[in-house]
Amino acid sequence: MSHSASNLEAANTEAVNTDATNTDATIERRQLVIIGSGPAGFTAALYAARANLDVLLLRGAEPGGQLTSTPEIENYPGFPESLTGFDLMARMESQAERFGAELRYGTVTGLDLTQRPYRLSVDDDTTIKSDAIILSTGASARYLGLDNERRLLGRGVSACATCDGAFFRDVEVAVVGGGDTAMEEALFLTRFATRVVVIHRRDELRASKILQERAFAHPKIEFLWNRQVRDILGEDKVEALQLEDTRTGVTATLETGGVFIAIGHRPNTDLVRETLDLDAHGYLVTEPGSTHTGKPGIFACGDVQDPIYRQAVTAAGSGAMAALDAERWLAEQPETASAKTELVAA
Repeated sequence: MSHSASNLEAANTEAVNTDATNTDATIERRQLVIIGSGPAGFTAALYAARANLDVLLLRGAEPGGQLTSTPEIENYPGFPESLTGFDLMARMESQAERFGAELRYGTVTGLDLTQRPYRLSVDDDTTIKSDAIILSTGASARYLGLDNERRLLGRGVSACATCDGAFFRDVEVAVVGGGDTAMEEALFLTRFATRVVVIHRRDELRASKILQERAFAHPKIEFLWNRQVRDILGEDKVEALQLEDTRTGVTATLETGGVFIAIGHRPNTDLVRETLDLDAHGYLVTEPGSTHTGKPGIFACGDVQDPIYRQAVTAAGSGAMAALDAERWLAEQPETASAKTELVAA
């Protein structure tokens, strides 16, 4: 199966423009649209295409997802030599295309889930109707908003200890935050780092009691209270942090080989915030043991519905689940779009 641009153009010539004042009065019709790329989206596209579904993946505002900015991945199964996040996403993308998935640049700016087929607005100028939708929009790490933070991302700045902790073996590192995520990151980093300094802008933690006790008891973990990071210093890699005392305003420098920003993640659920069920932290809720969101034909996979693991391999696994769930659901529907892309009059 192939959904090339030339095929779409050929189909477009057969569409009827019913409004002389509108130069683009057609609506594209698909069986399955995947919103968002990354490991979950690309894997869902691969599985759906291999099942001979008419699948369109819209890459979104961050093509390839957060993983594209990861300089080295050494814990993805099947790649013992390690590779960059960009290379891993490029391979996943190529594999999905090989089996006929159409991957298109575009951001969904509107989503109408009031009736089937569901209606998507893409970049405010294209309309697509789809029988089923897979949401793989991911979650974005919260950062401090410093210029050098972005510049040194992947060169000592990280938002994932599980992903990058092994690169900081025998190095002193810092963790910014005071919640459960910060304590979990700090405890994990003690496996590799010689010293872990937790920097918190208050004088007490927000983390759960059990995690606080573990962190306080660990000999490698130290705490700097009432401090906030004003700058991250270093030319080619992180060398130090400029800290400000939140009570006195006095600044000081802390030498460190790495800094982990652990102030939480924000699931990218703005499109469906008013139409689908979210948990207390804003993550999409799926039915136990599946990727069903509770609304017929709408599925979710990857970090947008996973506040716990947030790993490339778990995101890819849930992408496969979403495609299988979507395939089975579509097979049970009396009428869906044909396996060939349709363009219908608006």
